[in-house]
Amino acid sequence: MNKDQVKGKIEEAKGKVKEATGVILDDKELELEGNVQKNIGKVQSGIGDLKEDIKDSI
Repeated sequence: MNKDQVKGKIEEAKGKVKEATGVILDDKELELEGNVQKNIGKVQSGIGDLKEDIKDSI
C-alpha cells in the first residue's frame, strides 16, 4: 500500500463521518462537504491503486 492509497482512505473515512454528521444534524452544507471530501478520497485512493498496478507491472 502506498501513501496515496492510505491518504485517500483516510480522507474517504473523514468524509463519511462529516456526511453522516450532516444527515444527523440536518445540516445540508456539512453533508455536502462530507460527500465531496469522501469522493476526493476515493479519487486519491484510485490514483494510489493505479500507481501500485503500474509498479507491479514493471
